[in-house]
Amino acid sequence: MKNVFLRDRTARDINDLVAKVLRDLGRPEPPLNLDTVRELLRLDRQYYSSTEDGALREVVHRLTIAGKQVLARPALLLDAIKKFDLRALFLPDGKRILIDRSLPDAKQRWSEGHEVGHSIIPWHLDTMLGDNKRTLTPACHEQIENEANFAAGQLLFFQQAFVRDAHDLAPGIDAITTLKKRYGNTITTTLWRYIERSEEPMVGGISCHPHRPSPEFDAQNPFRYFVGSRTFQQRFANVREVHLFQQIRAYCMNRRGGPLGATDLLLRDDDGANHLFHFETFFNQHEALTLGIYKGAHTKIVSVGR
Repeated sequence: MKNVFLRDRTARDINDLVAKVLRDLGRPEPPLNLDTVRELLRLDRQYYSSTEDGALREVVHRLTIAGKQVLARPALLLDAIKKFDLRALFLPDGKRILIDRSLPDAKQRWSEGHEVGHSIIPWHLDTMLGDNKRTLTPACHEQIENEANFAAGQLLFFQQAFVRDAHDLAPGIDAITTLKKRYGNTITTTLWRYIERSEEPMVGGISCHPHRPSPEFDAQNPFRYFVGSRTFQQRFANVREVHLFQQIRAYCMNRRGGPLGATDLLLRDDDGANHLFHFETFFNQHEALTLGIYKGAHTKIVSVGR
């Protein structure tokens, strides 16, 4: 899956909404305390288990306001959670966030931030589960999910504060590790935000270990996520993930964890010119994180004999 940039006007509108939340919180220091966010926005958080039908039905049963069922057809909620493998969702009635308790704590944080994003974007309220007035097309559903992801990234990474902190560090995976600790988010979401904020061409991938593919590995789609900065997407749209993964695999060692390797690679832009990127890959025991940092245009040196 590739990252998507919102239209400038939409991004500005959501940024304004996030800025208001941070301002109303008193402009706190990272990491963001989501308990205080829920308290400010008067949101309720509940947990369910997507693997235990009884527990899931009990959550739906408890979703009442003043004794009245939140959803006219609660079975639709059960069906949607199972069919789409939902790990979190926001119910506008009662302002409830539901999170699958089987998610690791770090991933629960991002999922909660995503649902908070839905809750503060006013045009999302009539598109949430349980609304019978509007049926979302797949394109519309993808759009609102991208918008909620953007809101979560801006909220959990404190907007321009993250950009400034990233700029003050030497580029590389060590910077991402430092920023992960400061902002309290997963290394995956930190890598994603680190790349997206870059004004230079920058690219990254999240995959299985290059030498230890998982049973779900698809050689034709080797990256679980393939993230590019705006300038990378504009200038290097023709870079093929399969070919890049093969190059990454060639420089990576078959270690169980930690740094797997680093090297300079040439990537060809959409005009056919070669550019040099410095790549490095780190394995955190779960996923391989690869970062490619732009170094400059590649100039061939031609030796002319006398």
